[in-house]
Amino acid sequence: MPDKPSEQEQEYFARIEYEQRKKSEEEKQRRLAEEEKKRLKELHHMRCPKCGMQLIEIDYSSMKVDKCSNCEGIWLDAGELEAISRLEKKGLDKLFSVFKR
Repeated sequence: MPDKPSEQEQEYFARIEYEQRKKSEEEKQRRLAEEEKKRLKELHHMRCPKCGMQLIEIDYSSMKVDKCSNCEGIWLDAGELEAISRLEKKGLDKLFSVFKR
């Protein structure tokens, strides 16, 4: 006749099972978050943050600047604001300094 597991053994195996399930759930949540981030990136890539229409890249002083095809808003990528401010020294540095961190 098999011996009945002690309380300590039951607790040990319950703890191991809990840790395995917890790890599995965390991995599942991480994977879902990555998939959602990828889906949102694809959905919003080259879309205007204001109206959602297509962005068109235009050349401005050897830089690519995004312009909305609908509302004609201008959108800059990281570092482009500083690059433009270096090109246009006449008073723009003062204006752009408001937006710097």
